[in-house]
Amino acid sequence: MQLENSFRVNAPPDRVFAYLLDVNKVVGCVPGAELSEVVDSATFKGKVKIKVGPVTVAYSGTARISDRNDAQRTATLTADGRETTGPGSARASAEMRVHTAGEGSTVEIVTDYHVAGRIAQFGRGVMEDVSKRLVQEMANCIQVNLEAAEPDAVEEEPGDGPGAAVPFPRPETAPPQKAVAREINAFELLASVLWARLFGRRELAADVVMEPLDAGTAGIGVLLALSSAAGLALGAAVTLVGVNAILNSA
Repeated sequence: MQLENSFRVNAPPDRVFAYLLDVNKVVGCVPGAELSEVVDSATFKGKVKIKVGPVTVAYSGTARISDRNDAQRTATLTADGRETTGPGSARASAEMRVHTAGEGSTVEIVTDYHVAGRIAQFGRGVMEDVSKRLVQEMANCIQVNLEAAEPDAVEEEPGDGPGAAVPFPRPETAPPQKAVAREINAFELLASVLWARLFGRRELAADVVMEPLDAGTAGIGVLLALSSAAGLALGAAVTLVGVNAILNSA
């Protein structure tokens, strides 16, 4: 299946592109993700813990930046992973492009993925809705972090001649707080999507509180969490597979 997502960031495209491919920075905006090893500049290993109530499931995987073009601001990311305590596994490939949009940037992500089992039972429409919701959550986190990292404006040095302005001491300010991903609650997220589809409200509620979820066959969450763009596009797969696994075991 293929998913297409995009989001806006109020920062220059070169800066956004570099940020998205810096796994140490972006991993904090992907729910449940933890970086365990940087093999080289293009290969990363890590894990994600996904929870429903008292049950926690862990996944491990590897993500690779298989193709990167800084001049065009494009990159291809591939990922594969496996559930550490079960047979679940998945693989995915995501193509990311960052381009200028007004005074900011637009990030476009096209993801092809394969995961066996229960996720196939969900329709494409529901998958797209959940994917868009998760992309927006993570995009907001990235936006906050990029703005917090903005360099301070350069102030002019006071002159030495007569009439030169006397500089006032700058007030001390607290360092900006770094944003982190909100946790994902599978039931609340899926319920908001279904409510919107049933009652014709296409925009999902903005105040949904989320926490990581158990995904029966979704080693996909790990991989994608590790590879920024793929993580943004395919976090939805974790949620949908996990919800289905829970419903089937109830």
